[in-house]
This record gives sequence, C-alpha cells and structure tokens, in this order.
Amino acid sequence: MLAIGALLGSALIAVPVTAHATAAPAPTARTSAAAAAGLDDPAKKEIAMKIVSSAENSSLDWKAQYKYIEDIDDGRGYTAGIIGFCSGTGDMLDLVEYYTQVKPGNVLAKYLPALRRVDGSDSHAGLDPNFTKDWAKAAQDAEFRKAQDHERDRVYFNPSVQQGKTDGVGVLGQFIYYDAIVMHGDGADSTSFRNIRGRALSKAKPPSQGGNETAWLNAFLDARVWAMKQEEAHSDTSRVDTAQRVFLKKGNLNLNTPLDWKVYGDSFHIG
Repeated sequence: MLAIGALLGSALIAVPVTAHATAAPAPTARTSAAAAAGLDDPAKKEIAMKIVSSAENSSLDWKAQYKYIEDIDDGRGYTAGIIGFCSGTGDMLDLVEYYTQVKPGNVLAKYLPALRRVDGSDSHAGLDPNFTKDWAKAAQDAEFRKAQDHERDRVYFNPSVQQGKTDGVGVLGQFIYYDAIVMHGDGADSTSFRNIRGRALSKAKPPSQGGNETAWLNAFLDARVWAMKQEEAHSDTSRVDTAQRVFLKKGNLNLNTPLDWKVYGDSFHIG
C-alpha cells in the first residue's frame, strides 16, 4: 500500500442542535452509544478489518495475515501483513524501521539497507532468498504484530477516521475512506485518497458542508471506481460494487450487522 501524507482538514465540524416543539423520547444508553460510535469503536474496527481482509486476503480471519507475504505482480514488490505493506511504496520500510526501534536486532533488521534501496520499485534485490521466511518468523513475535497494528493505525486507520469525522460521515463513510486509503495511499498522484476526495468534491458536498451523506458517499465511490480503473491491478471494482455499494444502498450508514457482501465473486457474512 502507498505511504500516506497529511489528510485534508483535521478539525471536526460542530453541528448545532436544533430544538423541536415536540421532545423526542430520551435515548437509551444503547442507542446513544450506537449514535456516538465511529469506526474507531472496537467492535466497528473489528468489522472493518474483516471486510478489508475479505478483499486483500479472501478471508475474514485478518489476524492470520500478520505472516502473509507475496509478490502479487502489481509493481509494488512484496505485499505483506495485515494491511498489505509493500516493499516498493515505503510503508514496509517504515514498519521494519519502527519494529527495529522497539526491538533492535530483530530478524528483519538486517534487511533495512535493502528495503531502503528497493523503495519505489518492484525489485527484490537484497531481500531474496530468505526475506519471506524471515517475515513469517517475525510474525510469531508479539512485538512485530504490535508494530503492524501501530503502523496500520498511524498511516491508514486513524487518518481516515479523522477525515471521515471532519467530513461528517458515519461509520460506513469512515470505512469507505479507510478502504480507499489502504489501496491508494494519500500521495500526490491522481489516484490517491486526497485526489479521489477532490474529484468527489466536484460532484457533491460532504455533510459537514451541508451535503447529503448518501449522495456524498456515492460521489466518493464513483471517484474511487475511476481511480481503480486507472490501474490494471485494481481494475476489478467488486470491493466497491458488491460490497460498499451494497451497504450504502441499504442505508446502513452505521455499518450494523448482519452484513452480507461479495468480493471477487466470493461471498462473505458477518452475523
């Protein structure tokens, strides 16, 4: 996955409370919690990880992916771990550097010079023949798994949730942003998250700017599909068409279970 830059905007937009002549029933603790929950709610985050894993690894068992590593021939070198860190895009390098900070002398530390050299390319120079074996070995270490979690949150999850809250979208919208950042990163290229969002802004407004949430998310997904089709490796848009669009068409803006969707022809269910 692509390394991520600063997202556009960071302040939450305050929404005024409108008084009504007839008082609504007092919300229960459960409904209040549901209304306040974002994608960073632990239960929602778990759902997000499962949906992304269904697309990235054809499995809901995202915790089994810490050890995953292969070259999927997308021009990004090795793709690995729970979020698809890539040797060619900088985020795998950042991960191994962070892991080495918290655990010097780890089994992957010796690959740092090679990871710096191959950054920006699909080369395996200095990584083969043992990098994949050593990655799987590192994945047995709880500190490496924590490092993957840390970098996922720092680079992808937290910025997408923050931008979603800034734009006034709920859990589904925050997930839509997250999935886009996972695939496209947030660099300066035309298919990055920020430019997908910019393309959507030419068609609709987010709720924070007075727009309708569903219309905005449809515009964002339209822009996302355009971005996916610019690259052969991402040209199958089913993770949008038969997953995120399904949730949106059902009006499931809070990403409530049960959820049923398809990715690349495979069916998935969360009860």
